[in-house]
Amino acid sequence: MTGRGRQVILVVEDDDSMREAIETLLGAAGFSTMLYGSAEAMLTEEPIELPLCIISDLKLPAMSGLDLLIELRRRGRQEPVILITAYDTVSSRREAQRRGAAAYLTKPFPGAELLTAIHNASSGARPQ
Repeated sequence: MTGRGRQVILVVEDDDSMREAIETLLGAAGFSTMLYGSAEAMLTEEPIELPLCIISDLKLPAMSGLDLLIELRRRGRQEPVILITAYDTVSSRREAQRRGAAAYLTKPFPGAELLTAIHNASSGARPQ
């Protein structure tokens, strides 16, 4: 949940251990998190405050992380979305970039890489 003075990041990840690892990393870096096991769960619950960014797994059981990104933009939401995946393909990477993902990381990734992606996304830096 959110803490006073801490920026919140939404995490959408269906793998419990990965979701918990991201929560631990972000907490140690001074961020608050709101955790979701699916894109649908995140979309039905409006965050209390505007999130700094959203981190979403690309491959989820129903609605994918890319579908989530598309739906957020359709709803007029512009917060940065960082997509993470263990199933990297050239086509998914290109589509994520085309749709405006702030970053695209392949699992497993170093924690520092995710923190850099968050910093770049929140500062408006374009992904490479």
